[in-house]
Amino acid sequence: MGISKTENFSDAQNNLAVILKALAHPARIAIVEYLLEVNTCICGDIVEKLPLAQPTISQHLKELKNAGIIKGNIEGNSICYCLDEKAFQLLKQYFDKITTYFQNKNCC
Repeated sequence: MGISKTENFSDAQNNLAVILKALAHPARIAIVEYLLEVNTCICGDIVEKLPLAQPTISQHLKELKNAGIIKGNIEGNSICYCLDEKAFQLLKQYFDKITTYFQNKNCC
């Protein structure tokens, strides 16, 4: 979606699209799943877990952070990452709305 078209959509729609776009890669899904397991970690831990190079992991972490899915704290020379609850609350609300739709649907 071009930048010039995003103003035609609500902030909620744009925010949700940014989150979903960031999650639309299997490596990023794997990173989120890893963070669910360990609660916090440093980039080196993720490199040991996933079959990707450290620069690739760093790029995926950057995308997840820019989308608000993760947050990081600097600890010495390392960054400790964790999931950001706000992004997942938005996803939950969105998918709850869809689930409610299907529970009340009477056609097709």
